[in-house]
Amino acid sequence: MTATSQARSFDKAAAEYAANRPSYPPALLDTVEELADRPLRGARVADVGAGTGLATALLQARGAHVVAVEPGPGMAAQFRLGLPGVPLVLGDGNSLPLASESMDIVAYAQAWHWTDQHRSVPEALRVLRPGGALALWWNDSDNTVAWTADQDSRLRRLFGAGAGEADPMARFRGLPPELGFTTRQMSWSRKVPLDSHLANLASYSDFLMLGEESTRAFLAVERDLLGGVFPDGTVEERYVVSLAVARR
Repeated sequence: MTATSQARSFDKAAAEYAANRPSYPPALLDTVEELADRPLRGARVADVGAGTGLATALLQARGAHVVAVEPGPGMAAQFRLGLPGVPLVLGDGNSLPLASESMDIVAYAQAWHWTDQHRSVPEALRVLRPGGALALWWNDSDNTVAWTADQDSRLRRLFGAGAGEADPMARFRGLPPELGFTTRQMSWSRKVPLDSHLANLASYSDFLMLGEESTRAFLAVERDLLGGVFPDGTVEERYVVSLAVARR
C-alpha cells in the first residue's frame, strides 16, 4: 500500500469526512496570522490537500482569498457542494498547479504528511511570494485523556505502531530544518454524538483501506466500550493542534 493510494482512499468517504471530521479552533488562525506576520484578510492563500474544505471555509471566513488544491475527484466534488464559490484545482503538493510567487500563504491542513518533501518544499517556495509563509497543521487526539489513550492503544493493536500516534510532537519531526519553522501547539475540544465520533473514526484512511466488514466489527466494540464512558451518548473529544510556520 502506497502513501498515494492511502491518501486517495478518502475519495470513497468524502461525504462522511465532510460531515464528521473535526474542524479547527479560532486560536489556530490567530496563531497563523501571528507567525506569518500578516492578517489573513486580503491574503492570497493556497489550501493544499483541501479535502472537503474544512480549513478553506475558516480561511475564507477570515477574509482570505483562497485557492484550493485537491488531488481526489471525490473529495473535490464534495468540496464544490459546500463551497461552490471558491476556486478549486485538481493537483497535489508535489506539483502545484499554481503560478510562481502568487501566494502569500501556502497552507497544508492535515495534508503535509502525504507529500514527498523533496518535491513539496521546492514547490511551496516557488509558489510563495517573498515574505510569504508556509503553514502546516494537524489535529491529533489528546492522549492525556484516559479514554482517548485507551482507544488509541486499540487502534495501534489493529493497525500497527503508526496508528493513534501518542505524541503530537511527532508532527514536527522530520520537517526540513533549513526552513526555520516556528512551532506551536494548542488544545481544544468538541462534543459530538457517539455516532458522529464513530463515523469520524471510520473516515480515517486506515479504516478505509481495511474494508467495511472489519471496520464494522471494530466500531461495534468501540460503541459498547464508549457507551460505558459516555452513558448519555455524547462524546467529548479533546484535540491538540500542532502548527508549524516558516517564512520565505
